[in-house]
Amino acid sequence: MEIASKEFSNQDITVTYDPCICTLSGKCAKELSNVFSNTVIPWINLDEGNTEDIIKQIQKCPSGALQFHKKNKKQVI
Repeated sequence: MEIASKEFSNQDITVTYDPCICTLSGKCAKELSNVFSNTVIPWINLDEGNTEDIIKQIQKCPSGALQFHKKNKKQVI
């Protein structure tokens, strides 16, 4: 059975989570619990943290199950 990756977005970034490679270390929820939760669904709430902190936490993911990409912002002239 294949489980699809999940996507979570705010105005700055999109975060993807691949449950098939997650090692369930809990590092994300322990270190940035206002954004990542083990008990609340949806378990990633990007509105509860600033983008810089979220990116730093994702970069600490030991399995690589959490990834992100920045959204392109169009300039208004």
